[in-house]
Amino acid sequence: MHECSRLYGPERCPLWPFLCCPAAGQRAGNRRHAPYFPTLKSPPTLSFHSLGLDARLVRAIDELGFANPTPIQIGAIPPALQGKDLLACAMTGSGKTAAFMLPVLNRLLANPRRATRALVLTPTRELAAQIVEATQDFARHTSLKVAPIFGGVGHKPQEMAFRDKVDIIVACPGRLLDHFKENYGVLPDLEVLVLDEADRMLDMGFLPDLRRVLRHLPPRQQTLFFSATMPPPIAQLTREMLKDPIAIDVERQAKPATGVEQALFPVPSHLKGELIKRLIEQEQVRDAIVFTRTKHRADRLAKQLNSAGITAERIHGNRSQAQRVAALAGFKDGKFRVLVATDIAARGIDINELGHVFNFDVPVVSEDYIHRVGRTARAGATGRALTLCAPDEENEIRAIERAVGRALPRLKLPDFDYTAKAAEALEVPIAERIAAIRAQKSQARDNARQKAERRGGGAQPAAAGRATGGGNAGGGRGPGGGNAGGARGPSAGRGTGGGRGGQGGGHAGGRGHGGHGGGSFGGRGR
Repeated sequence: MHECSRLYGPERCPLWPFLCCPAAGQRAGNRRHAPYFPTLKSPPTLSFHSLGLDARLVRAIDELGFANPTPIQIGAIPPALQGKDLLACAMTGSGKTAAFMLPVLNRLLANPRRATRALVLTPTRELAAQIVEATQDFARHTSLKVAPIFGGVGHKPQEMAFRDKVDIIVACPGRLLDHFKENYGVLPDLEVLVLDEADRMLDMGFLPDLRRVLRHLPPRQQTLFFSATMPPPIAQLTREMLKDPIAIDVERQAKPATGVEQALFPVPSHLKGELIKRLIEQEQVRDAIVFTRTKHRADRLAKQLNSAGITAERIHGNRSQAQRVAALAGFKDGKFRVLVATDIAARGIDINELGHVFNFDVPVVSEDYIHRVGRTARAGATGRALTLCAPDEENEIRAIERAVGRALPRLKLPDFDYTAKAAEALEVPIAERIAAIRAQKSQARDNARQKAERRGGGAQPAAAGRATGGGNAGGGRGPGGGNAGGARGPSAGRGTGGGRGGQGGGHAGGRGHGGHGGGSFGGRGR
């Protein structure tokens, strides 16, 4: 009997010999990760009906059009349903969300009660929103509720999610810690913790926040740990968090999905903007994500594309949550042909049948390249990933080629003038940008001053502003109670003798030191 008999009972494993390994301990390097499930190049023909999921979930899956589970789903769902901790390394676009969320939903349906029993941690708002949307689709025939917790939006709906004890919370670490500071921010009934894109959390500097989150959580029954790559810091974190986990694909380096057609277009940096316009038109691109290195370059490129008649919107860290949601929704609905993004969007954005990904700037880290191009050819589909490569980016290209295990073809666009001068600079020098910002602020101050002068009827010499003794200087309401123009002053007062005067509440009344009604004309004193 092979190793999986412990997991699947005395009968032969239903996935043998496709996924399980009879020498699991040895294949896993004598780690405590057994059994070990390698990634399949030719997965068995199985359906979701054979995985032991609740009938309501299977019904939803059928309605969503998912015919067969992907390799990561085949490997992860059975042990997760058995309550095992999971350590899964799978490429972007492989179906990880369903691989962890379907077992979580199945667990909650088996023993329903009003409590927050599952927490999913993600690095970005976009990924959290995608997971929430997918969960709602899977749970459409159940009463289970899911709520997002991330920054850029109001606290109150998120507070109500805690107080109402929704079944599943999908959160980013920073905002979750904000709620943990409040008396309602507790999860005493938590049973399952899921970490998705754990390596990206480390890349973005969330490891300290992640450890603080873990200190707020009670002992739990199950942890599902998903990551696109498995660098050494991730391995250390798994040793701290997981108990006898089932390890899936921990030894394989991540590569782009097999359906991605990859190519390079060598081009001088100053001609990238012109080349990408030509490529979008020549390739007859219906929809594409274009990745840039900086937020400023994303803004400038989106502006240039729109000027050329290519509808584009951008998404990056300086955009508000409402703007990012609107940009993504418009792109999905076809309002925008191109979505220009920084790496904040490289993971978690799930767009069906995305045809093209353009790397306007070559990513410095090869793993980011894998995640960028993973936006296309998802779930077995096909797509094109085209990278514009300047001469000073060749070192990064060589690192990428080592990561993907092959040389990428270098192409040239016919009839494109690679020696031309750029019609418009993409990136404005930093000194010019700072000068422009200062000029804008100076203009804003001038406008505010002019507006104030128009409202006040002009500055009043000697009488403008508040008087020395605390009364309001200037004109104000005159003896007959009408407006005398300007501010309230020592001798103006309200009506004949009221109003705010200068020191001492004298003939002008006003607020002085002489007690209530301290002057001969009344007024309020002190």
